[in-house]
Amino acid sequence: MSFAPYGRDANPDKGQATTEAQIRSDIDAVAPYTKGVRTYASTGGLELVPRLAAEDGLKATVGAWIDKDEKRNEREIANALDAARKNSNVVGIVVGNESILRAEKTPDELIEIIRKVKSQTNVPVTTGETWDVWLDHPELVSAVDYIAAHILPYWEGVPADQVVDRSIGIYERLRAAYPGKRIVIAEFGWPSAGYNRDGAVPGELEQAKIIRTFASRADALGIEYNLIEAFDAPWKSFEGSVGQYWGMLDANRELKFPLTGTLMPATYTATAAIALLLGIAFSIPVFRMGRLTFTQAAVMMGAASLVGAWIATVTDYWLTHYVVGGNKVTFVASIVLLVPLVVVMLYRVEELATIAFGRTPKRLLSAAPAASLPTRTPKVSLHIPAYKEPPDMLKQTLDSVARLNWPNFECLVIINNTPDPAYWEPIEAYCRELGDRFKFINLPKVAGFKAGALRMAMLQTAPDAEIIGVMDADYVVDPNWLRDLVPTFEDPTVGIVQAPQDHRDAGKSLMHEAMNTEYAGFFDIGMVQRNEHDAIVVHGTMCLIRRAAMVEAGDWSSDTICEDTDLGLTIVERGWKSHYTNTRYGWGLLPDDFASFKKQRHRWAYGGMQIIKKHWRRMLPNGGTRLTASQRREFTIGWVSWLGSESVGALAAILSLLWVPFVLGLGIAVPARILTVPIVFCFAIYLLHFTALYRLRVATTPVRMIGAAIAAMAVQFTVAKAVYDSFRYKDLGFARTAKGNWLADAARAFPALPEAVIGGGLLLSAVALRMTNWHAVVEIDLFAFALAVQSLPFLAAAVIGWLEGSTLNAFATWSALRSRALALLPGRGTVAPEAITEKVRS
Repeated sequence: MSFAPYGRDANPDKGQATTEAQIRSDIDAVAPYTKGVRTYASTGGLELVPRLAAEDGLKATVGAWIDKDEKRNEREIANALDAARKNSNVVGIVVGNESILRAEKTPDELIEIIRKVKSQTNVPVTTGETWDVWLDHPELVSAVDYIAAHILPYWEGVPADQVVDRSIGIYERLRAAYPGKRIVIAEFGWPSAGYNRDGAVPGELEQAKIIRTFASRADALGIEYNLIEAFDAPWKSFEGSVGQYWGMLDANRELKFPLTGTLMPATYTATAAIALLLGIAFSIPVFRMGRLTFTQAAVMMGAASLVGAWIATVTDYWLTHYVVGGNKVTFVASIVLLVPLVVVMLYRVEELATIAFGRTPKRLLSAAPAASLPTRTPKVSLHIPAYKEPPDMLKQTLDSVARLNWPNFECLVIINNTPDPAYWEPIEAYCRELGDRFKFINLPKVAGFKAGALRMAMLQTAPDAEIIGVMDADYVVDPNWLRDLVPTFEDPTVGIVQAPQDHRDAGKSLMHEAMNTEYAGFFDIGMVQRNEHDAIVVHGTMCLIRRAAMVEAGDWSSDTICEDTDLGLTIVERGWKSHYTNTRYGWGLLPDDFASFKKQRHRWAYGGMQIIKKHWRRMLPNGGTRLTASQRREFTIGWVSWLGSESVGALAAILSLLWVPFVLGLGIAVPARILTVPIVFCFAIYLLHFTALYRLRVATTPVRMIGAAIAAMAVQFTVAKAVYDSFRYKDLGFARTAKGNWLADAARAFPALPEAVIGGGLLLSAVALRMTNWHAVVEIDLFAFALAVQSLPFLAAAVIGWLEGSTLNAFATWSALRSRALALLPGRGTVAPEAITEKVRS
């Protein structure tokens, strides 16, 4: 056996010498399995091996390491010759190891060294080279006493079931080329772990079968051979993914497989047991959930079992692989990043199973309009804050309020921080024109932004108003909004009734239609499911709040920039119930452009992080609130699902991109498949979740659904940046806007510039890895595919950024193209373009 007596944590490449005690212990470990050992050097303590091997009756083939360091070469040769003179069990001296293959020496230079060594000893002298070098250099064969051929079919990409036949065949070729010459297969082996190389797939069972079969065949044919190697070598991480795993014994000096009898993976039973136990443990919460159907429960338990199997596999990998140095950092960091993604995957599977196979929602308010006004009509005070809003738009909002089918309401229009009279004077006059129900409030300078304005409005709210309604200044409301929803407050425990947002300008462009459909997914899917747990996200338009609940919660707070969600959560924490309807009662205006869409999403995500910082302690079991376990779970997982998955996903993509140069330039191994497959799998679950739930819950078309998916992915980096900003800036108002440099100007000209750069880099990296994967390594292909998947959210942003400035963004362009295409068909004349539906209502 090739023998490198270094401890598990030693690294001879850093000049660490071995010790006599280590050598003696390792000799004892291999003695039961071999007749001799081969070393590759005679310095650093290895010169002691022959003497200690003799104590256990083992022969020794002594190596002299040869490279470009001539002084070391002299020491190596001198020590090897000395060992041969002093120890009768030395049966050969190997001068150099693949010195020609590594271009350390030319054949002539090596031959000269071999001749000098031969002149000083009677022990047979040779050099170790791969079999093809021996075939190419007959002059080298003439210079040595015997051929020491290295036959390692793994490096040639030979499939495991062909390895032994090929190796014996190579031996026969050497015999035919050099008849009568003694031939020793000086290196033969197979790695027990690592990445494939073409058709060569490492593995512990493959190693066992190959070694056992080869040894049997070689012994029968009388072939002399040396197995590489005695022990796994954790320090050989520089030899690619397989360098550490060629040993017959592992780094703990335990035999890796039985030399006879049945073969099975050493850790199979333990890993399977762990997977089973974890699957059961993760499935326990499923049994505690109520109103589950059999299929729904089966899908959720299947996902839980799958995660249990993955964790068991990761554990097995950690325990059976030598994860050291930079690999350890990469492995641990990857697991840390993958955990929230896996949690989100489980949540999405749960939501998918609930909607696709579960029962009909029971808390969703009926979409059927009220037949008539209720007996009791409590007073509603509608609050419309406005900051530099176009007067004509705000007048449309007020007109719709004036048409409300509710006899007992007032409307407060709160103009705040808007000094230009062109914005507020027309509104003041219009409120007088609409009558006493409409109160105009002008706050030229108020602290706390929207929350501050709403707090001031509460001071001027009618004393007998029981319910506060909040609307955005751009919303046109349905006349039956209050008539249908206010009766819900007859239950004295109800504190909030929320209706969804919708928009009336989705027909403006393809981009606007994609944005509107993306919004619809949240209100028709996520909000409906959260409502089942009484854990909705309150948003500050189309929202009705019981005044008493608002007062108890402390009124509007300026602690966060999402004051509506903050207040809603605080109210629910105090035990008030919330209800939701997905019936549309109001339609506003979409963000004007992609930059505004991103800015809005950044504000929501940044505000969400502020809310997490403010409320996270209240999510604990003893958090001092009246939240139920189900509510705490829903709020927590909701935050992780949105903010966590988006930020971790973006961070993982960027780290993957930064890793690529090391893979391409330095040949550093790509992440193991247990780290890349989850990325691809989670994305597949995301696509399944998105597609299935949109088909089941959102009234839209497949084309619009694709647009919504692109719009949803396009803001991943924006959300991630907001999460980062929440740690960087205490208050978003203090975030400095970059000015006066070309990069900032370019970003303003193309709002998706960072995403385009990152997405392009990820996609090009994926292509580069795939094209340079000369040996079809599966892990490289998986990593490349994962990079391509990770590029999609960034490229989605770039696509929308490009589409916004393109004529293809206009519906008129597509209508014209459709008409031209139809006109080219035989027998078809000019066809009038179909009208574009402005919005989809559910």
